[in-house]
Parts: sequence; structure tokens; C-alpha cells
Amino acid sequence: MPKKLSKGGRNSFSLEASSSQLSGASQAALPEWARDSLPLPRLIVLDLDYTLWPFYSDIHVATPIKSVPNSNHLALTDRNGERFSLFPDAPHILNLLSHLGIRLAVASKSPVGDLCREMLKTLRLPAQLQHRISDETAAPVKGSSGGGGTKGRKTIEIFDGGLEIYEGTKLRHFEVIGKRMGIPFNEMLFFDDERPNFEVESLGVTMRLVGNKGLSWDELEKGIQKWRVNRGY
Repeated sequence: MPKKLSKGGRNSFSLEASSSQLSGASQAALPEWARDSLPLPRLIVLDLDYTLWPFYSDIHVATPIKSVPNSNHLALTDRNGERFSLFPDAPHILNLLSHLGIRLAVASKSPVGDLCREMLKTLRLPAQLQHRISDETAAPVKGSSGGGGTKGRKTIEIFDGGLEIYEGTKLRHFEVIGKRMGIPFNEMLFFDDERPNFEVESLGVTMRLVGNKGLSWDELEKGIQKWRVNRGY
């Protein structure tokens, strides 16, 4: 078994309508970029391996997979007993973006698309909206978001913009996503861990290259700031 590696414009999304879905307490807990009245991307697209989760789906996971008992479906295990989950901040980020009304999609070159979809169906998101988690509350599972509480939505359900998971170029992924969603490329923000995928910026997409913590609150904020600069805000 290989070892897991460390590794406002007119068309812009407006928070005004979507923020009404949140309670006053929830709005108060929102990060600054969600409260400053500046435009946000209409669509955020995520890579999977080492962006949404800290492993290679085609190398590290041995089927069949199943949910880890007593984990509230926040972690899964494979036939070798290895545990897998999303990066720590990722489940809460997905929840928040969905609550804000931002569309979400996946663009991955993983050659095991069926397995990735199965993992996204098996892994659940926390039932409660939570802005940040501390190191003390994170569960001792690589990439885990912690346990406790009622079972939440399947992770796959959060990606209302669709899943493009197959080998090829990210350019192809985005061309398909753009055609399906009808959203201009300059209204999209992409998070990925591989530098060559900056090629999508030739389409007008803004890409943020994530570090070894994958999709984190800091990376999200920096990505949104970069998207705003590119859009002239």
C-alpha cells in the first residue's frame, strides 16, 4: 500500500440575496470576504487529489470502501483498513459556500472517476454550518473534519455544478463546465494543487494554487481576493 504523500459586476454573484438564508448569528460569524459587499465568484471549481482530500484516489485507495463506524460518515475506510477524509477545513468551506448560494463543481484528472464519485457519496458534510474549526477539535484522522452531531448531506450533493472527473486537460473540463452552466469563465474561481493547470487562466478562469493543506480558509480567502483583483475590484 503506497504511503499517502504530504503534499460586482453585472454578472457577478451578489451576497445580498443569499445572505438572507442565514440567521443573524450565522451572518455575524461569516468571514470578512462574505460580509464586505464586494462581488463573489458565481462558480467555484475544485480539483480532488491533494486539493479537496489529502491522497491520490487512484493510488492510495483500495476498493471496496465503506464509512468508518461512529464517524458520522465524515471518514471512510478501504479494504486495507486505511482511513480517508477531506482536508480539515474543506467540509465547512463547502457548507458555507453552499449556504451563500455559490455554485460548486469538480474538475479532476483522476483516472478512477467511479471511485471518486463513490467516495463523494460515502463522505458526508457536518450537519451544522461552522466557519472555523480549531486544531483541538479536529479528529485524529488524516484530513478529517471531526465527528459529532447529526449526519449531514452527502458531499456529492453539494456539487450542483457537476463533476468532470476523467483524464485529459483541465481546459477540456472547463469547456464542458462552462457550456453546461452557462457561466462566463471570468466568473469562475478554481482551486488546484498542480502548477501546469494554470493553463485554464487562458480561458479567463482565475486559479489559486493551493499548498500542502489543500482547500483551507486561508487559501479560500486568497483565491477570492485574487479573483476580485482580476475582475478589477
